Amino acid sequence: MSILEVKGIISPLITPFTSEGEIYGDGLRRLLDFQIEKGVHGIWLSGTYGAGPLMTVEQRKRLVEMSVRHVGGKMSVIVHVGSSSPDSVIELARHAEKTGADAIGSVPPFYYPYKENEVFNFFSRLISSVDLPVFAYNNPARTGFDIKPDLLNKLASIGLAGVKDSSFNLIQFYEYLTTVEKNEFTFIIGTEALLLPAMIAGAKGSVSGLANVLPEVNVEAYKAIKGKKWKEAVDLQLKIIRARRVMHIASTMPACYAVLKMRGIDVGVPKNPISPLTEEESARIRTKLQELGLI
Repeated sequence: MSILEVKGIISPLITPFTSEGEIYGDGLRRLLDFQIEKGVHGIWLSGTYGAGPLMTVEQRKRLVEMSVRHVGGKMSVIVHVGSSSPDSVIELARHAEKTGADAIGSVPPFYYPYKENEVFNFFSRLISSVDLPVFAYNNPARTGFDIKPDLLNKLASIGLAGVKDSSFNLIQFYEYLTTVEKNEFTFIIGTEALLLPAMIAGAKGSVSGLANVLPEVNVEAYKAIKGKKWKEAVDLQLKIIRARRVMHIASTMPACYAVLKMRGIDVGVPKNPISPLTEEESARIRTKLQELGLI
């Protein structure tokens, strides 16, 4: 099986749902086509934006099957398998490998306050359970555990392929870059807000929530950075910051559903108990994005 490289702009894909809470297949296919058309390099499934923790194991499996089949190798598919149940993590990881995903990602186990050696043992088991590249997903705000540079280095030494860092701590991200001794290790910043400073230092790209709805500005920024067009890159990074500010007028994940609808892409609704935006919230976001020339 040919594995696509994890790099560039990666959308932590929202999962389209019906009002009954089931995966909305037509909406998913529309969203995937939109991402491919706009030049996004990869998708990250069942993460924070994708409502992975709200889905059943079977729903998460169906999402992977539908997405891998529809993408057909046009972009990398990274499957987030994180769960409060380590056994479910392994089940989802093996399923993703069998289905044809390109890589696996996982947060540390959550809910209970785990020690560093317990998190090490968790990732060790995951890495040894699949042949796909495994990425650690550092999101301490969601999990309560912050993967420190020394731990990341230890995980790299036993086969971890890379890290997606959503800590918003650029200093620690730079410490990752200077602490991990493994040569072939992929650093991905987990927010488009830090795309420029992260890539200058060595990140391969960004998992960008904004790319769900405004992939163009993210892809343009990535190309400008790769081309060392620094003035253009700075201007685009600041444009991304302004767009993020608008998307944070309301809850960001449900805002994605609303903005995609504004762009003519029906992706259904968020999964209960997350509520769709109100008409007033949608109107405010539409006005601000129009003022920025983004829709």
